[in-house]
Amino acid sequence: MDPDLENVFSGSDAKEEPAAHTQRLSRQQILTMIAMSSINFSSMISYSVLAPFFPNEAKRKGVSQTVIGLIFGWYALCVLVGSLLLGKYIVQIGAKRMIITGMFVSAVCTILFGLLDRAEAGTQFIILCFVIRSVNAVGFAAAMTASFAILAKVFPNNIATVLGCMEIFTGLGLILGPPIGGWLYQASGYEVPFIVLGGLLFLMVPFNIWLLPGQDAVPTRDSFFRLCTIVKIPIICFVVLTLSSGLGFLDATLSIFAIDKFSLSPGSVGLLMIGLSLPYGAASPIFGLFSDKHPYARKWMMVIGGMSTAAGFCLLGPIPVIGVHSHLWLTILMLVVIGLSLCMTAIPTFAEMLVCAHENGFEEGLSTLGLVSGLFSAVWSCGQPFKACTPSTRFIKRGPPRPKGL
Repeated sequence: MDPDLENVFSGSDAKEEPAAHTQRLSRQQILTMIAMSSINFSSMISYSVLAPFFPNEAKRKGVSQTVIGLIFGWYALCVLVGSLLLGKYIVQIGAKRMIITGMFVSAVCTILFGLLDRAEAGTQFIILCFVIRSVNAVGFAAAMTASFAILAKVFPNNIATVLGCMEIFTGLGLILGPPIGGWLYQASGYEVPFIVLGGLLFLMVPFNIWLLPGQDAVPTRDSFFRLCTIVKIPIICFVVLTLSSGLGFLDATLSIFAIDKFSLSPGSVGLLMIGLSLPYGAASPIFGLFSDKHPYARKWMMVIGGMSTAAGFCLLGPIPVIGVHSHLWLTILMLVVIGLSLCMTAIPTFAEMLVCAHENGFEEGLSTLGLVSGLFSAVWSCGQPFKACTPSTRFIKRGPPRPKGL
């Protein structure tokens, strides 16, 4: 392994300690990184698989665009509730047990969601969508909340760098999910994408039972309420909320917009979504390393990244007041800008929340990490239904109003 990367993950300083005494990654750290990489990748590829084709499949089942947005948003709401509860009781449940159970539940629900094309159109289809997505969301919340906490415990001094590296696999999952889902849907129908990726999640269960180290901890009396009374925490949560709301908007509407506006196939829509995921995954370790080396710059990363994200969304439609017409190249370019700026903003947020908690008297242990990771996951999920269910859906689907007679 490169000595510089060893210094990053071990938290050592090459200038203060001779290279001969540089601490290498421990067996626990290596196993944890492999396990978390597999969890991030398999969870995200299964989460993103339905984006290119589910909205149009739901429309054929008689579901309105508003209800489609609610289906995406309901998933996020259940992740919100699940993250808060599971983050509070992570010590009592056990971080490893929480991850394994969450992966198993997500695998079952992913396969069941693939069988919904056999349901009757209308009310039955809608109810089953909500039920299965609800249970799936709790499983996803369990796996993600526990994984954040374990990473922060195993890599306490370099959490932004490690999370940045993990986001590579998150980005790979988000990159591969839409095109794989679109191609499998075109080739074999609605059921196959969910069965294939549900099977992948099933494989991750025994793999992580064997691979993931156990984590022992003692419960504390700290609470989410006390955490949220720290002035910086609500501000950072608002940053996370705005970023997530933008992604929730794209999840529910981008595929319909691309198909209606540019006549793209589901497979091509999946490729279009790579414009968002690839820059995010590629830039994550760079911004993570920069955040750990220059913690004073984290607030400026969030400010600059947030402003860039806002500019990207203004030109993605684009908004009618600027007088710019929609083009495929402009959509791709703005997705790249949003991916990079989102990465710049999001990567330092979790590390900064941990620093704020420890500076205000929270103990350094799994219990505090569970609270912070639960709050982070909850706020992130809370933002997704915020935009997906707004009247903006009508604009991105139909585009700006056209003069009569054209």
